[in-house]
Amino acid sequence: MIRYTQSFLNKLEDLISETDYILRYEKGNFKPGYCIIKEKKIIIINKYYPTDGKINCLIEIIRQLPVDVSSLSEKNKQLFAKVSQTEIQV
Repeated sequence: MIRYTQSFLNKLEDLISETDYILRYEKGNFKPGYCIIKEKKIIIINKYYPTDGKINCLIEIIRQLPVDVSSLSEKNKQLFAKVSQTEIQV
């Protein structure tokens, strides 16, 4: 079970920072609320989304990305495993 708090969002942002991807929050009208530019390894999330929307986007993105688990810290390996098995709440 995940908690939709700013603290959990910070943990997801930390996990993304340990990958090759760059996370940015910007204004946009992306259909799913985010955009992934795979060639440049940039993730853009709509900055006007509420915290729970940002968390759902990041969980969905983390599941899609090719993450090298060996490059993650121990706490982020555990978080990655948890996120990979979590159902997204709507």
